[in-house]
Amino acid sequence: MKAVIFAAGNGKRMHPITLERPKPLVNVLGKPLIQHIWEVLPATIDEVIIVVGYKREMMRDFLGDEYMGKSVSYVEQNEALGTAHALKLCRPYLEKEKKFLLMYADDLHGKDGVARLVEQDMALLVHFVEDPRRFGVVITNVDGTIKNIEEKPEHPKSNLAVTGVYVLSPKIFEYEATHTHNGEFYLTDMIEEYIRHNPMQVVESDFWIPIAYPHDITRAEEILRRLPHAN
Repeated sequence: MKAVIFAAGNGKRMHPITLERPKPLVNVLGKPLIQHIWEVLPATIDEVIIVVGYKREMMRDFLGDEYMGKSVSYVEQNEALGTAHALKLCRPYLEKEKKFLLMYADDLHGKDGVARLVEQDMALLVHFVEDPRRFGVVITNVDGTIKNIEEKPEHPKSNLAVTGVYVLSPKIFEYEATHTHNGEFYLTDMIEEYIRHNPMQVVESDFWIPIAYPHDITRAEEILRRLPHAN
């Protein structure tokens, strides 16, 4: 099974840390964020496709052609045209796959949640949050499939936040992100189109720490130090 990891952004919200390195190579508790992400990839993932852009040479130098036992392929996103565009660039690698894992190189995730997610055919990893207003929020049907996703709602209808981790099939490429946001096309719009016609399961995450700003690193390190497996 293949995994796609989006790692092309310039990490503006993480300035000044990301002026010298891409966000996936920012250290969290002594190791790069991309390593934390790699460590939760299930054993069934044998190839990782990295979408690179900003400071791509540093990503190539760090990961090489194989990292931690998984082969690495690179797709270059030369313009900031959004996540839907990034996924479409990966299409030649994915068209013959039954399904694939998709993640962003931004956050920390729990191994168990990702493992349960990849058992599904089409699914989204969600996490219960106290205040979901700054996230995409998932509303579910009674059978556990997604009814719809609301982006940063002022009055959320649930506390299930989109974590940005998906299991998708190549069927996703049949759907378009037709609306632009600041000139970018977003994966969320493709997902919205998909769930209008097809079921997508929800899997609840066991652990999620979004990393958006420098202060999030401090918070993440405090949480990680309290975990039983922390060094």
